[in-house]
Amino acid sequence: MHAIIEEMKKIGIIPVIKIDDVEKAVPLARALIAGEIPCAEITFRTAQAEESIRRINKEVPEILLGAGTVLTAEQVDKAVDAGAKFIVTPGLNPKVVLRCMEKGVTVTPGCSTPTDIEKALEMGVETVKIFPAEQLGGIEYIKTIAAPYPALTFIPSGGINAQTINRYAAFDRTIACGGSWMVNPDMINAGDFDKITALSREAVFNLMCFEVVHIGINMENETAALKTANQLSSIFGFPNRIGTSSIFCGNGIEVMNSPYLGKNGHIAIGTNSVFRAMAYFERHGMEFNHESKKTDAKGNVLAIYFKEEIGGFAFHLLQKKLG
Repeated sequence: MHAIIEEMKKIGIIPVIKIDDVEKAVPLARALIAGEIPCAEITFRTAQAEESIRRINKEVPEILLGAGTVLTAEQVDKAVDAGAKFIVTPGLNPKVVLRCMEKGVTVTPGCSTPTDIEKALEMGVETVKIFPAEQLGGIEYIKTIAAPYPALTFIPSGGINAQTINRYAAFDRTIACGGSWMVNPDMINAGDFDKITALSREAVFNLMCFEVVHIGINMENETAALKTANQLSSIFGFPNRIGTSSIFCGNGIEVMNSPYLGKNGHIAIGTNSVFRAMAYFERHGMEFNHESKKTDAKGNVLAIYFKEEIGGFAFHLLQKKLG
């Protein structure tokens, strides 16, 4: 996977930004960073795009910066010279794609049909933007057209919002979602950067879709574990499911046959993407116990524990069922 695409996947959200006032560019980028989205796609829908990219690149270099609505090879040159690390187009323009490849810059062209996709593949593109995603039929449409192209990955964009982003993120071939609800032009023009930060942070948690999946209770031995499991089953009517190292009571309680990680036990936190969640927490300086990592045959991380306990419990991330 290309390094820029991998960074997009770690972040998971690409704010699609229209800037009318170049003075708002740098404060906006900082608001996104504060809201946990270190990424910005500045669209060439206004004359301020090039200078906005230039200023953000200089003042906020830690943000993954790209240019969107790029329609010509000349705009590619302007965007890259200003500091854009990736190019996004609304449709599949061969001249734009070829110019990006000549300059060695990542491009995700807009596609809406299998015909578009096959043209992009023929040009060497590995990740395409599906636009307009919601109007085309949403995630179910993407899953349908994805089937014949197993190596292709997607950036859905168009009509996605805070309520629908988790549906797209749950598909394992979604790199990131493009969206503008957290960077509405009216908020940018009004300088309401605190609101942009708050909406960005909300978007991140909607993307991750964290939830408690189960709680593990440490017991001294198998006899004690069975006794506890039977007691819980008797009280709450939970069916017991006996495994090799634990007993599950219903779906939410795991009684361990012997002490495992955590002073008191462990808590599993489900997420749409363990890969993306790990990147998020690592940006916050949190560390993982890599010896605990479990992967599937493709190398996708299915589960991993944090190094530190919280409240006497070990916490681990757990991959929800892949879409």
